Amino acid sequence: MVCEMTVSETGKLSGYKHYEAVMNSHARLTYTKVHEILEGDEELRERYKALVPHLEELHKMYQVLKSARDERGAIEFETVETKFIFNAQRKIESIEPVVRNDAHKLIEECMILANIASASLVEKAKEAALYRVHEPPGEERLTGFRDFLGELGLDLSGGLEPSPTDYANLMKQIGERPDKELIQTMLLRSMKQAVYNADNAGHFGLALKRYAHFTSPIRRYPDLLLHRAIKYLIAKQEGRNQDRWTPTGGYHYSFDDMDFYGEQCSMTERRADDATREVSDWLKCEYMQDHVGEELEGVVANVTSFGFFVRLTELHIDGLVHISTLANDYYHYDPIGQRLVGESFGAIYRLGDAVKVKVLAVNLDDRQIDFELVETSRKLRGQGKTAKKRADEARAKAQGKKEAATKGARGKSPTKSELKPQVEATRRPDSEGRSKPKKTKAPKKRKDQARKKSGKVRDKTK
Repeated sequence: MVCEMTVSETGKLSGYKHYEAVMNSHARLTYTKVHEILEGDEELRERYKALVPHLEELHKMYQVLKSARDERGAIEFETVETKFIFNAQRKIESIEPVVRNDAHKLIEECMILANIASASLVEKAKEAALYRVHEPPGEERLTGFRDFLGELGLDLSGGLEPSPTDYANLMKQIGERPDKELIQTMLLRSMKQAVYNADNAGHFGLALKRYAHFTSPIRRYPDLLLHRAIKYLIAKQEGRNQDRWTPTGGYHYSFDDMDFYGEQCSMTERRADDATREVSDWLKCEYMQDHVGEELEGVVANVTSFGFFVRLTELHIDGLVHISTLANDYYHYDPIGQRLVGESFGAIYRLGDAVKVKVLAVNLDDRQIDFELVETSRKLRGQGKTAKKRADEARAKAQGKKEAATKGARGKSPTKSELKPQVEATRRPDSEGRSKPKKTKAPKKRKDQARKKSGKVRDKTK
């Protein structure tokens, strides 16, 4: 299927036409080659000199489309994806971030435009098809996200119903912040997941009134369903349709059919994502087995009642620092501020803190990595006169409790265990306490919670 489109100088889709054809790739260009040509690589520009003017024109169109996308208020996420580099022995040699250049972005804008045109075609013809629907965030998640932003001195405008433009403006505010990626992660968590639906309800993240999946780097079944609907419309217009079928594979579905396929495709998409994540987690654990005992730099990517997850800066791998390994205090979980707060001495561990951790243990079967805090390079926020006063009061209160306990013992000398600093006895969900972290084999449930709660969140709004 081909979607031929006309784009105005302002990046507006002014016309489109669909027809059946066969693509024959002669140049066989790669993303890297196209990027280097656009960057001025003389050798490549000479080798592909017949194509250079076309590529440059396409790049200009991308810039116009990008400007139009920004103007309508589409939310621009910049999440980090990683790739595994294997050696000749099929062992992971390194884990590297995937770099997206203008060649990738150019193709993405062209695909989005084709998806818009295809959705417009079936909607105008009132033909049953699947739309890619992304609804606005719910009130509860929106409130939680705003509370989180408030802790960072940020704000999301738009009242009870913020528009995509309000979110886009927030993204501009955090553009230069070191915790930008983590704020984006929290933003993604506040969003609803995009789904396939026979009823068009628009796409909030892309700020579009209609959107469908017509094309993608990897073919999806919803793409094929849309192709069949478009082929049927083309054949019907030319008088070649045979009842519900067409000679080249077009098909006329009912709206009930599409309701079923929408639910089915949404479910299988989530299942495929889970499978991909399982394999990725397993490979990361296999790689980290050779790094047990090492000390690495990271950032607090997610905070829970049982500890916090740290994302390693260089490897983009998440591991758990369990609350029982944080000594000398009793910690309370603050879900709004996304932090653990020490009751007596005021130590705070919160989202975005830079820390150094030691790789404590790796459980390949359960795909879990355990870290132990070595030190933190962050400055505790709020270290002013008031904070010092609060810390002094907390120490005095703790000392008072200690003296009262000693007095209550009627002169009896405290035991060694009584003098130990008390640590919150928080356990992993459904697991035993972990006095020996290296031998802990936590149940699968913690892995599932980590998957849902950890900072590694894939952009599922598209």
